[in-house]
Amino acid sequence: MSNEKLTQDEYDALSEVKRGIKGERVSACVGRNTKRLAGLKLFTIAKNGRISLSEKGEQVLFLRRCLQAMRALASDPATVPDADVALFLGKKSHITAMPDGSYALSDKGREALADINQLGL
Repeated sequence: MSNEKLTQDEYDALSEVKRGIKGERVSACVGRNTKRLAGLKLFTIAKNGRISLSEKGEQVLFLRRCLQAMRALASDPATVPDADVALFLGKKSHITAMPDGSYALSDKGREALADINQLGL
């Protein structure tokens, strides 16, 4: 996954597939990105045409949420990340829980965020 940069439109398509596709037809966003995202194995297409998110797709969306939470904490320490994201980032020592219930970006988290920003992700 090192050079699998996704566009905002592709992330939107993944999110839409995760929420579930209503009806028989997919949206234009999902339709535009089906070939690339299925090729990257981020979602699967069943024989009957149903599109579902793969485990790898779930991981990509979760890591994106983690990255967004780290960026939000870097710009505004009052930000409260989702519980699952806070648990994961806490286990990885990227954030620390403060006594007042808020979270702060740790030194390791700042270094990781700087590296990610340098890569342009």
